[in-house]
Amino acid sequence: MVIFVPWGGKKPAVIPTDFEHALTQEVLRTELIRIKALIGTTVLLSLVSGGIFLFAPDAVSRVWHGNLNPLYLYFFIVPFILFELWVHAVISRHLEVHHDIPKFRRYLSALIETSMPTAALALQINSMGSEAALGFVGPFVYFIFIILSTLRLDFWLSTFTGFVAATQLFCMAMFYHPAGAPAAEPNIYYHGARSLILLVCGLLAGTVGALLRRQFESSIKAATARDRITNLFGQHVSPQVVERLMAEGTTAESDIRRVAVMFVDFRSFTSGARERSPQEVVDRLDGAFAVLVEILDRHGGIVNKFLGDGFLALFGAPLAADDAAQRAVAAAREMLIANDRINQASSWPLRIGIGIHIGEVVAGSIGSPRRKEYTVIGDTVNFAARIEALNKEFNSQFLISTDVREALGEEANDAVALGEVPIRGYDRPMAVWQLG
Repeated sequence: MVIFVPWGGKKPAVIPTDFEHALTQEVLRTELIRIKALIGTTVLLSLVSGGIFLFAPDAVSRVWHGNLNPLYLYFFIVPFILFELWVHAVISRHLEVHHDIPKFRRYLSALIETSMPTAALALQINSMGSEAALGFVGPFVYFIFIILSTLRLDFWLSTFTGFVAATQLFCMAMFYHPAGAPAAEPNIYYHGARSLILLVCGLLAGTVGALLRRQFESSIKAATARDRITNLFGQHVSPQVVERLMAEGTTAESDIRRVAVMFVDFRSFTSGARERSPQEVVDRLDGAFAVLVEILDRHGGIVNKFLGDGFLALFGAPLAADDAAQRAVAAAREMLIANDRINQASSWPLRIGIGIHIGEVVAGSIGSPRRKEYTVIGDTVNFAARIEALNKEFNSQFLISTDVREALGEEANDAVALGEVPIRGYDRPMAVWQLG
């Protein structure tokens, strides 16, 4: 599992969580897949060769000129499988402790693996002769290692694998002759062309691996950005908002924004909850919140935090909006209609209270070094909360401040002035308006 850190938070000392670490972890996982594929292929080929030897020994004897028991190949197969199992265990341990494999060990592993077919080819040459062995299946085994090297997701490692295979095959063809056997003059162009194909395949495998790595990088970057946004803004941020935040490159640096702040609260919810089971309470809130939050999403708002039986919503942060007041009021009007519709179909009707104020706030990532969240602070937020609380006093559902009324202009012709009202925490009365 990849662990991400919210923007602005410090990284844990034990487990690094940056992008490179996430990519490294994915590359190591593909390495494990490659090793499993190598082991599986080796076991399959060994079973096939052993079966042929058991059921068609005469045919095998003709191919090998009666000079070698094919089961001797297990002297290479078994150590190779043990080596791969050891590599698999090493990579698994590095995954558990979130460490990468050193580069030189990757190249050393590629050299050892690719040399295994060379050792088997030498055994075949000793038994069958150079011409027969080089024309048999031995050289084709190199392609298995080259193809699977794409799972290393490293252009140079795949190219190195192709280079090692090409070099070793060429050297075996040109210079290796069994003791006592006549040394025929090898065709340098013939064997050079065969080796060149292996090198080209290594280059192609490296190209494919590099392309796969880029796709991994893109996917991890997208996942990292989404996870950071989710950690910072909460899971209640809509996918549309997440996409816009990613596209616009919004950060969590503190700044001053003009924001429409909305507080929503369900009236007398606590008293009604006493008469119902915990599951009924949760189901009723979940059902109501699902509808209200979906309305917020459509109007470009986000739920900054849930507050028991209510929530704080923002318009204009983290995504700037010149018409934040209009969006907030439109969303509130639709919420009231939706809540009435829900009440008609519910045995537990809930009365909603909404308060909206617009003004400047300090917006940014706030919290402890290990856990931060995006929030807004300032008098605008406090005043919006006080306005929403006045719904109890006026037995209303939707109140706005004078600043919101002025921002709406002609769109608020139906606003009813409630006069200047004493507000807790403020020295002088403030004008409040009611909307239906």
